[in-house]
Amino acid sequence: MTPGIKKILFIFLLLMVGAIGLLHYLTPGHLILYHDSFRRLSYFPIAIGAIIYGIRGGLLMAILSCLSFVPHLLTFWYQGPEAYYSELSEILFYLAAGLVIGMISSRENRLREKYQTLSEQLAASYQRLHDQAARLVQAEKELGQAGKLSLLGHVSASLAHEIKNPLASIKGAAEILADEVDRDHPKYEFVEIMRSEISRLNNSVEEVLAYCRGQQAKESDEMLPLDQVTDQVLQVMAPKIREKSVELTRDSGEAGDTPVPSAAVTQVLMNLILNAVDAVPLKGQISIKQEQGSGNCLIHVEDNGPGIDPGNYDEIFKSFVTFKDGGTGLGLSITRKIILRLGGEISVARSGLGGARFTVSLPGREREN
Repeated sequence: MTPGIKKILFIFLLLMVGAIGLLHYLTPGHLILYHDSFRRLSYFPIAIGAIIYGIRGGLLMAILSCLSFVPHLLTFWYQGPEAYYSELSEILFYLAAGLVIGMISSRENRLREKYQTLSEQLAASYQRLHDQAARLVQAEKELGQAGKLSLLGHVSASLAHEIKNPLASIKGAAEILADEVDRDHPKYEFVEIMRSEISRLNNSVEEVLAYCRGQQAKESDEMLPLDQVTDQVLQVMAPKIREKSVELTRDSGEAGDTPVPSAAVTQVLMNLILNAVDAVPLKGQISIKQEQGSGNCLIHVEDNGPGIDPGNYDEIFKSFVTFKDGGTGLGLSITRKIILRLGGEISVARSGLGGARFTVSLPGREREN
């Protein structure tokens, strides 16, 4: 009950006690039936006051009822001690009623407050338990992911030894071919692509190893224009793009000659374009747009595939999370780690083509003259 309502009810009880006293005063003394009714009516404000306001409210209403009963009591003064004391005993009943009901009400109020405090404490304890349970579930997920990364680290360390030795042999063979093929030869560019891809594959192995071990991968110092890096990636991806008859559009814009770390950005573009090619249907559409932002370089890769549910936008960049058959769940997580290492950002949204749109933002670098 609000304080305002309690105040209004208290005023009503006072008026009720005053009205009963006035009725005693105005009713002739010989109308005993009426006076008996008024006496019993006085117990209502006493009981209500005691229930709502406790022992103090009950006693106050009892005292006020006694005062309002005085005019009636005086009419029995001349009828003898027996009649007078019989009526006087009513005052003691008023006081006893206010005291007893007030004590019971006060005790119930204290119990109610105690139970309310306990209820609030239980609610707080439940909320703490709920929060702790959520943290335990999250910790369990993180431990599971850490276990997967640890296992992957051990497997990757074994595979790295097996992969690097053949890579070294292939690289040596490529160097021999490069020495024997003139630069003017029409096939020389394919030798260069082979050498470049061998280096990129070696860097990719190092990147995965560093990621699984929680180490910082070594960044290539070679800076190439963004257009040149994109050309190399599309050359390598050309057979896969032709295989699905993908319609690829490209807009370099002013960002084309922006120097970028070639190895890192190659890995990023390879992962994003490969995902787009896998996502689009036969004769699908892929768009690559590069633009110069305010102090940064933006790369947009979008497609007309099925897209990504907005509820999974944050999940797709986590390790071992994949939404395609045969996926490892590492491509986008490694891509994001590379971009963050370069000081950039990556985000995903709905594409204007109907599928997914990945936007990479890299910090601006001075163009080479």
